[in-house]
Amino acid sequence: MSPVRPRGGGRAGAAAARRVPLHDDHRRTFPQLAPVQDQEGRFAGTWWGNAWVEALEDSALDPARLARGRAYATRGHVDAITVTPGRVTAYVHGTRPRPYRADIRLRVLGDEDWERFLESAAARPDHIAALLDKDVPHALAAAVDLLPAPHELLPDCSCPDNGMPCKHAAALCYQVARLLDEDPFTLFLMRGRGEQEILAALGRRNAAHEAAESGGGPGSSLATAAVPAHAVLDAPPPAPLPPPLPVPDRPGRPPVYPEDPDAPDVLALELLATEAAVRAHTSLATGRDPVAGLTVWQDAVRLAAAHPGSGLTAATRALYRDLAEALDRTPADLARAVAAWRQGGLPGLAALEEVWDPPAGPFDRARPALLAAGLPPFRPWRNRLSTASVQLRYGRDGRWYGYESDSGREDWWPRGLPAPDPLGALADLLEADPRRYDDRSGTSLDGVNGGCDITRPG
Repeated sequence: MSPVRPRGGGRAGAAAARRVPLHDDHRRTFPQLAPVQDQEGRFAGTWWGNAWVEALEDSALDPARLARGRAYATRGHVDAITVTPGRVTAYVHGTRPRPYRADIRLRVLGDEDWERFLESAAARPDHIAALLDKDVPHALAAAVDLLPAPHELLPDCSCPDNGMPCKHAAALCYQVARLLDEDPFTLFLMRGRGEQEILAALGRRNAAHEAAESGGGPGSSLATAAVPAHAVLDAPPPAPLPPPLPVPDRPGRPPVYPEDPDAPDVLALELLATEAAVRAHTSLATGRDPVAGLTVWQDAVRLAAAHPGSGLTAATRALYRDLAEALDRTPADLARAVAAWRQGGLPGLAALEEVWDPPAGPFDRARPALLAAGLPPFRPWRNRLSTASVQLRYGRDGRWYGYESDSGREDWWPRGLPAPDPLGALADLLEADPRRYDDRSGTSLDGVNGGCDITRPG
């Protein structure tokens, strides 16, 4: 974080992001500040931040201690800083492993000083606007001697050094200048008033000033807006809201998009419009978005899987090509993922892409069951059981997913429907060609696709 900030919303946003809200407006804790990145080692960019640094340096008795404290602050040796009325506290890391507790004390303004400050600010709208923008006009600060004078900063530290200040207290003081630079309300809190307390008081005084300027005297604006209590109590209750419209039985049909060479692709528009209608209908009926938790890749696979059609048509090729290119994948990757989605939805896609170590129980039960059904031994690896051309994958949802490949190619494609038992997941392949599972027969199901309407490559 650079110690020099431009005036305006930048300082306000940075201070709000770093502030740790506590239970009361008279205590603020700031996380540890990063080392100073400014090559000149500057700690303040605003006039009030520089005034704080000048008060420290003008009151220091030993320039050498001050220089070491500045180096500590530059390297980020000051931990989280807590600010309360009249006091700033932080732990500072020195040469020993255990940090020292450093304090800076400052006189708290009295009630008369605060009344003078608030009246001066409320009397001028530009002063209020400046404070809201985390800026401090010179005239407003001078109204109550807001900034510390030399020798008004009182340092203290748990280290054995009696310097005024020691290097740890000096480091804390330099870091405080960075806090003041970003949010001058930190200085107001040191002087005794919290930010919300000041803003509320300014709001009340501003309303009184506006009422006085309108000629109605103090409180007239409130009287104008008042409503008699009997008018509220005797008023009839509001009419009940009409009942919500019933949810349609099915999603609406998207519009028909005309062909236009300068317009977006008609197929893509129809696909997105249909998708939006389905999601809106599901949200109305169930109160949830069915795809809110999907990644971009998962949602693209879902969209491609929902595309109607049979076979690898020209429209399907274009859809797969465009989606795959946008996601830095190949059309074959997308086609395989679509097959997995059509096989088992999001859990099916996870079974395609995830390799994990399942509990031993499913495998302990699956392999004997496959042997008992007369099938050859399946080789286990992680969550997969394989022969030369058939594979079973155990999903995190507790179901088995069937896969096939040409013998020796390791080009696995989803096949069939998932089932809680391995034989059920192989039912479609067993019915299509029982010899597929006999590695000794040398036969295979050439040309069978991955359980979807997209013919797999190769």
